[in-house]
Amino acid sequence: MIALQSDCLLFQLASGESVPCSAEMISVELTGNVEGRLDPEVLRHATASVFHYFKNDLERESVTVGEFAQALEKVLRNLGFSIRTGVTDAGTREVIETDLGRFVRESAASLELLFFPRLRDELRAQLRQSPRLLRFRGLRDCVKHLTGARRWSPRCEQLQDHIIEFLRSCLTAEPEQGECALVVE
Repeated sequence: MIALQSDCLLFQLASGESVPCSAEMISVELTGNVEGRLDPEVLRHATASVFHYFKNDLERESVTVGEFAQALEKVLRNLGFSIRTGVTDAGTREVIETDLGRFVRESAASLELLFFPRLRDELRAQLRQSPRLLRFRGLRDCVKHLTGARRWSPRCEQLQDHIIEFLRSCLTAEPEQGECALVVE
């Protein structure tokens, strides 16, 4: 696998393709679509701020175009601009699904200590897309991976209950939850 440059994020397109981009590359594309209604310097700084938020604050390596556009739109609105990005590929999804087994294996969260903060970040990122349903599947594989168990045990049962309760409490604590339902399987 080829390593991603430290100043890049993978942008997931509606087609399923992922494209690596830096903050400067995104600014150039968005500046071309603004048609002079917005100072390009303001847009460049706003884009760099949103890029930094996903890359450093959330420690994400990939983001959908819809997520990024929504975050940029929110920043520009807070700066007093009235702008609509027009990107709706991922911003209006009905159901968002996360495979917990794959999530724990692919992330740096293979220890319980790191797992829970990363899971909270994942839930928050998904809520920004305003789904009607969040589905977390693969709980059993996730728990077995975290505990290092080959067979289901009382410790696995406890951790499973803890993860479910954690997701519930994170969802209810988020102001962006709206009418979102949670399914953990």
